[in-house]
Amino acid sequence: MRIVIAEDDPLLRQGLALLLRAESLDVVATTDTPDGVLQAVSSYEPDVAIVDVRMPPTHTDEGIVAAVEARRRRPGLAVLVLSAYVEQSFATELLSNGVNGLGYLLKERVGRVEEFLDALHRVAAGGTAVDPEVVSQLFTRTRLNTRLDRLSTREREVLALMAQGLGNSAIAERLVVTDGAIHKHIRSIFAKLDLAPTDRVDRRVAAVLRYLEDARNT
Repeated sequence: MRIVIAEDDPLLRQGLALLLRAESLDVVATTDTPDGVLQAVSSYEPDVAIVDVRMPPTHTDEGIVAAVEARRRRPGLAVLVLSAYVEQSFATELLSNGVNGLGYLLKERVGRVEEFLDALHRVAAGGTAVDPEVVSQLFTRTRLNTRLDRLSTREREVLALMAQGLGNSAIAERLVVTDGAIHKHIRSIFAKLDLAPTDRVDRRVAAVLRYLEDARNT
């Protein structure tokens, strides 16, 4: 796996590089600017870009803008965005144009090495990794009069774990229920969110994006 790291904090940038190289992953470039991200993606053709949300010069949304542009220039590039805290608009902006090969994690998750590496590998394989705290906070900000109000407490828990990228068996294990119970909850979630079967839409992804969109419009 070829990786580019874009992080303006030198300690975190170097720490990430050391951690990933210790795991026998190929860190081909590190940078502290959004322009550096695009140059590195063009020069090294990485599989994954790990990008900080806030980068120079204004430390607002440069990282998100660079991540979106990098994926435009290199289709199929997996991007794992890191943020110091939950930034609702940035999370939904990144995820709203498709979620394959995308992740959004809080920086504190890096210290939980196994969780961080699991998210990285999931994103590199074309999956989605959304930090549990991001999921939690977006749920609490969602309007009471949205379709999410139709969901039971258990269904919300299932959807939150779906948003983290967990499969049915992993969700069942986390909630200490059977796989069959999870299947029933997910079918109910799809029905309550008006997600009909279609060959063009992954209903699991659509369900997660539905609440993200509702949260963004709050």
